[in-house]
Amino acid sequence: MALFGNAHSIDPAQAQQEYARLLGQGEQVHAAYLLIRDTILFTDRRLILVDKQGITGKKTEYHSIPYRSITHFAVETAGHFDLDAELKIWLSGSQTPVQKTFTKGVDIYEVQAILTQFVAR
Repeated sequence: MALFGNAHSIDPAQAQQEYARLLGQGEQVHAAYLLIRDTILFTDRRLILVDKQGITGKKTEYHSIPYRSITHFAVETAGHFDLDAELKIWLSGSQTPVQKTFTKGVDIYEVQAILTQFVAR
């Protein structure tokens, strides 16, 4: 499952409200990132990928990834010529990582810290 696009951060409280129907009782959004049409949510329980499909984007697929299924991850910082940072997440049972590209406005170290906090549990 390779998902591509440029992301920027959005207010976790806004994401908490917007995606409340997806969240379990007491589940909290700690960070959220908006791609062109898709959204990435880091909650205290799992990683949620919101994948808008089709031309209109009315059809939506929700991927729920428990942190325990993440076997490892990598971040690549932005460079002088390549202004985007990348996140790759490998899931148990899959050879191909989930890939996300973040614009220079996103602190990729913050993304890594969030994953580290939840994956290390």
